[in-house]
Amino acid sequence: MSERKVRVRFAPSPTGALHIGGVRTALYNYLFARQHGGDLIFRIEDTDSNRFVPGAEEYIIESFKWLGINFDEGVSFGGNYGPYRQSERRDIYKKYVQVLLDNGKAYIAFDTPEELDAKRKEIPNFQYDASTRLSMRNSLSMSKEDVDALIAEGKQYVVRFKIEPNEDVHVNDIIRGDVVINSSILDDKVLYKSADELPTYHLANIVDDHLMEVTHVIRGEEWLPSAPLHVLLYRAFGWADTMPQFAHLPLLLKPDGNGKLSKRDGDRLGFPVFPLEWHDPKTGEVSSGYRESGYLPEAVINFLALLGWNPGNDQEIMSLDELVKLFDLHRCSKAGAKFDYEKARWFNHEYILMKDDKELAELFMPIIKEHGIDVPMDTVVTVVGLMKGRVSFVKELWDTCKFFFVAPEEYDEKTVKKRWKEDSAKCMTELAELLESLEDFSLTHQEEVVMKWIEDKGYHTGNIMNAFRLTLVGEGKGPHMFDISAVLGKEETLKRMRKAVEVLK
Repeated sequence: MSERKVRVRFAPSPTGALHIGGVRTALYNYLFARQHGGDLIFRIEDTDSNRFVPGAEEYIIESFKWLGINFDEGVSFGGNYGPYRQSERRDIYKKYVQVLLDNGKAYIAFDTPEELDAKRKEIPNFQYDASTRLSMRNSLSMSKEDVDALIAEGKQYVVRFKIEPNEDVHVNDIIRGDVVINSSILDDKVLYKSADELPTYHLANIVDDHLMEVTHVIRGEEWLPSAPLHVLLYRAFGWADTMPQFAHLPLLLKPDGNGKLSKRDGDRLGFPVFPLEWHDPKTGEVSSGYRESGYLPEAVINFLALLGWNPGNDQEIMSLDELVKLFDLHRCSKAGAKFDYEKARWFNHEYILMKDDKELAELFMPIIKEHGIDVPMDTVVTVVGLMKGRVSFVKELWDTCKFFFVAPEEYDEKTVKKRWKEDSAKCMTELAELLESLEDFSLTHQEEVVMKWIEDKGYHTGNIMNAFRLTLVGEGKGPHMFDISAVLGKEETLKRMRKAVEVLK
């Protein structure tokens, strides 16, 4: 195994939006592949044609493009192991179904849904297995002539895997160690249906992983109960020596830890569970996405990486490159990870702080334009630099700093009551005259001149600054006062001050 090139895959079904748990599975596969100089394959598992949703495949690809998770081969990426869409591999699967039938590892069953329902009513906890198969209509209980005749008539059938009872099946899991399940609890799973000439997931994923030379299967914990069946299938095909290593990732749990994270939890608590906004073509329902909610892709990646894995130290902020270096499947948790959506907001805030002001300004500019404001990019860059520490999302910048772009129409009552003193109108008139006299309106020069004026006049610094802020902002918020006046410029600063004096005197 160690001599083989690492090859892993992410293989979603195009049945709707991509759940954030699926994104984390893909991320862990990506980190593992990059760390080992391996390949990441993108495969579409669309054997269940009834559940196919138009647009889902394109949505999944766009999600990973936004997140910066790049695939090496697969659907839309090309490669030497295709086709990568299971619906295009029918003839391949048929061949391997025949191999199992020829070797006595599988059998043909003709039981109708009605016959199976009758059996379930007759036998409590009925399971199609070694104890019941000979009482059913299949190629083990019927003559070859009868079987051939039914097939010739066009009767629908399934192919079932023949599981021998009472054998301890060992699954060597990288995260969970040796998992042992007795084969008697497994039923003879359906591997192929003649109705649509397609295999079920269990057969298709084993054949695909083998033919695509997948070395490690990293997937969600919900697949752990199926792992013994997959091990038995590898052995039935004679592929035990090249069977991939398994790693079953912990579930993503609801924020309170009780049960698996669902879309309903996001709807109820107000956070997305999909990477991008999803428009359901069947219901018309629109579900929120991390991109449209204002999350930065780097923040989403960092947040997800730490849901069920830790680097072994207290480090929380990690770039994708750092995650590649630090990632270790052995450090994944066995227990489920609570989905702390408040922590996702915290990560976004941290990434906004780290992001280049110009990049953030470019993201903020469309919002400014939506409000009918035309302002130079340089001004927006400066404002973003002053205010980004106060927001968790770029879209919050408008409410936080719109006073840089729009003069106050009214003045906050509480702030006026507390900060506007008897002599404030007189002091602000004097200050406006002083500022008007300045040729150099830079932040540093303003501060120097104004502070000396306050000292010379014997004024109370707090009273002057609070009143000054009220005239420019309309309330008691914002960064350093001379940052505000320097961005506004002399003309706008004086205009606002004089208007406030008129209104508040």
